[in-house]
Amino acid sequence: MTMYKRMVLAVVTLIALTISIAAQTETPAPKDPQKARPRTATSSQEQPGDTSVTPADSSATAAANGQGQSDEDEFKPVYKNFFATYRLGPEDVISVDVFNQERYSRKGIIIPPNGRVSLALIPGGVFVNGKTTAEVEEIIKKKYDEFIIDPQVTVSLDKAMSYRYSVMGDVLQPGVRLMSRRMTVTEAIAEAGGVLSTGDRSKVYVLRRQSTGFVEPIAVNVSAIYKGKSPDTTYLVPGDQIVVPGNKMKKVREWLGLASVASFARVFGVPVP
Repeated sequence: MTMYKRMVLAVVTLIALTISIAAQTETPAPKDPQKARPRTATSSQEQPGDTSVTPADSSATAAANGQGQSDEDEFKPVYKNFFATYRLGPEDVISVDVFNQERYSRKGIIIPPNGRVSLALIPGGVFVNGKTTAEVEEIIKKKYDEFIIDPQVTVSLDKAMSYRYSVMGDVLQPGVRLMSRRMTVTEAIAEAGGVLSTGDRSKVYVLRRQSTGFVEPIAVNVSAIYKGKSPDTTYLVPGDQIVVPGNKMKKVREWLGLASVASFARVFGVPVP
């Protein structure tokens, strides 16, 4: 058989195979048009557009879609303690809402350095520095009790601006940052760009001012945390200073730098101090 005949036979076989597969996969038309017609009427237990499922089906679907827990429920365990115990300070932004009393409500209040917030019919304002939002609510309630029957006051923290911490040493972006949420030492280091190759992850420490006024170091083995050998449970408090010291590589680089300077000085006759 010639090559041409073989090619023609292969093409004919391929066409026949394609037609056979298409015929097998084609969905047959329903024999009874009445049975194929979609339902438009609903019974007394079904309403138009009703896509309800049983509670068991609903829970199974939610679990399959990862919706068994709302975003708010997932948020609370992580940050509730931080915001519940947050003590207000300068530059924080709060809002005061008195239910059904717009003239007494005020939004977007930037707390001034003196800590006094001006509100209607309260001479001298309300001192809020160092207080939680719940404590400020109680103060405002007592102030407005003589003007409003059973005042319902809500004080919300819009922006946390007064809590700060600093990261120093061998990190990519050292400096002072805002702590607007509950944060661990490793999270703070990540916010600073991470530890450089010249930084010693095993000897990181946090300088924290105690109630006595003295600053004491708190050792944090970040290397062990990264390897899963130690829990990441050291949380920052306002004013903490994270220090990432240099490692042996940094010392070697410093020595090499000094050696190159000395070599340059010898070549050009520059006196070395």
